[in-house]
Amino acid sequence: MTGLIFILFAGMAIGCAVSVVVQRHPLYGAMSLVGVFISLAGLYVTLAAPFIAAVQVIVYAGAIMVLVVFVIMLLNVEQEERRRTRLPFLVGAAVALAGVLFAEAAFMIYFVQASPATPRDNVSDVGQTFSIGTGLFTSYLLPFEITSLLLLMAIVGAMTLARTGGLLSARAGVVPGAQVLAPDVLDSEPAAGAQPIVTNTTDEAACVLGIDGVRRSADND
Repeated sequence: MTGLIFILFAGMAIGCAVSVVVQRHPLYGAMSLVGVFISLAGLYVTLAAPFIAAVQVIVYAGAIMVLVVFVIMLLNVEQEERRRTRLPFLVGAAVALAGVLFAEAAFMIYFVQASPATPRDNVSDVGQTFSIGTGLFTSYLLPFEITSLLLLMAIVGAMTLARTGGLLSARAGVVPGAQVLAPDVLDSEPAAGAQPIVTNTTDEAACVLGIDGVRRSADND
């Protein structure tokens, strides 16, 4: 029964993986990748590794794929455009590598299982949630805490790099260069029908904003 379930999940994983490659729409490819992750979680369950299966679903099929889908939706990526293959020999190389992969899988399935050195009925708690939790909070407690501190430092560093404002003093005067100045920039209450003003240089923008004298006095200082 376990072998049948393993073959079922393996077939689902292969089918979803092929769908990831074949699909031209990025969103459909991402959904197919979710199917691959869930199928792999089922394979981990059949291999007596429930903790890895739960992490596979929570981290990969959950958090990472949600992030990928959000990026695809924010970028508004449309269907992939078909273009001429620049390196045609890559197709043959991909087929050859796929053949090597299937050959390795067949070798492990048929020859390793038939080997007399392969242990039979070896009951082990490796991969179980209890054994992983026990080792994580006893023997590997220090590396676990160091990893948590590194993640905290990464979060603080990302927040510091992404923070805006406070880089210039309140007395600093920033003069735009070649750009379009909106009417409300020049006057807090612009007249009806006021048109934006196009400035081609920094000096021209400073003159329009009335800070030409301030800028020149700062340069003289």
